[in-house]
Amino acid sequence: MQTRKITIIGAGIVGIATASYLRRDGHEVTVVDQLPPGEYCSFGNAGILSPGSCIPIAMPGILGQLPGYLLDPLGPLSIKSSYFPRVLPWLLRFLATARVDRVQATADALRSLLVQTFDAYAPLVHTAGVGDLIHKSGYVVAYSSREAMQGDALGWQLRRERGVVMDELNSAQINSYLPDLKGNYKSGLFLHDHGWCANPERLTKALASQFVSDGGVILQRKVLAIDVGATGPRALWTDDGRLPVEHLIICAGAHSNQFTQQCGDSVPLEAERGYHITYSDPRFQLAHPIMLPEYKCFVTPMEMGLRIAGHSEFAGIDAPPNDRRFEILETLMQRMFPGIRSVDSTRWMGRRPSMPDSMPVIGRSSEFANTFYAFGHGHVGLVGGAPTGRLMADLIAGRPDRIDLKPFSVNRFK
Repeated sequence: MQTRKITIIGAGIVGIATASYLRRDGHEVTVVDQLPPGEYCSFGNAGILSPGSCIPIAMPGILGQLPGYLLDPLGPLSIKSSYFPRVLPWLLRFLATARVDRVQATADALRSLLVQTFDAYAPLVHTAGVGDLIHKSGYVVAYSSREAMQGDALGWQLRRERGVVMDELNSAQINSYLPDLKGNYKSGLFLHDHGWCANPERLTKALASQFVSDGGVILQRKVLAIDVGATGPRALWTDDGRLPVEHLIICAGAHSNQFTQQCGDSVPLEAERGYHITYSDPRFQLAHPIMLPEYKCFVTPMEMGLRIAGHSEFAGIDAPPNDRRFEILETLMQRMFPGIRSVDSTRWMGRRPSMPDSMPVIGRSSEFANTFYAFGHGHVGLVGGAPTGRLMADLIAGRPDRIDLKPFSVNRFK
């Protein structure tokens, strides 16, 4: 295998996992980001490692559900009115994917990617000494009624057909898994072969530290532009000057499109804003995460406390956090865990890099042989991070593809 000089834009979990696998192959790898590793979207996600998260957000019937989500005071979706004209083209693409045939194809592709999660993370966390962060003991899905769960029947059927193992739960069984959970949850599921990361930020930083120990380079610089020649990118213009490149991988999360456009590929990437609150001293500990599909959120036991995370907001990449979204999460936590101690709780808002078809872009540039893409994971950035990194290393090394990468191609938008 020919070793190469490779530059990666982006030090989130996808960029760092990619860098780690490339360095294991012996390549000379440099990661460039304006923030330290793991301090953007990878900092604040729900920490869920869910190989069964293969169902796209746009499912049949979503058009009829959107008004209810938007009008519900505790609803999981909000769109800033002034931003609506800008996000409308993305939303139309999103709705166009909500056909059964598209959903089935997406589920096949995402399942092939995400089923690798624990296997792909294993060598990375072992070498970095953070195997304690990875828990593979399943999680609970809870619904307020049997009817509510039946409303998601297609999604659960598609998961079962693709090998996701789950048990149905009644109210008593939900309580046996999560005795501290209050409220009237009538039906649910327990997902086997799933789990969570107890600190996504520490995971990313640990992998980054190991990458540097193994000879990799991380530069904290802001990339301003790409110097593109006739055969592809030849340098990055940064706030600290010009940085020559030979091979380039764009893993810049919600900012990726501004770089791919300079390489001849425009993609419909949207900054889908998510929120979390971490309760540092809740006075109890959950044995498993809990997913609440009706509210589109997770509650996850973290090493720094208990975190509720989720929701979707479209307001642009630069708008400040919306305090109303935090208030909704606080209300939901009080419903689930009345009297939860909120002293020293922390709030966070991040920007998911989301594609309208819920599929990341993984593979080669359509224009240049020295340019590759790995971004747009949306809600599956953490679970897809290590599998994506390993796939990128295989691609650059010329090894056979572990999965069919055609569904993830940037060319699907042309």
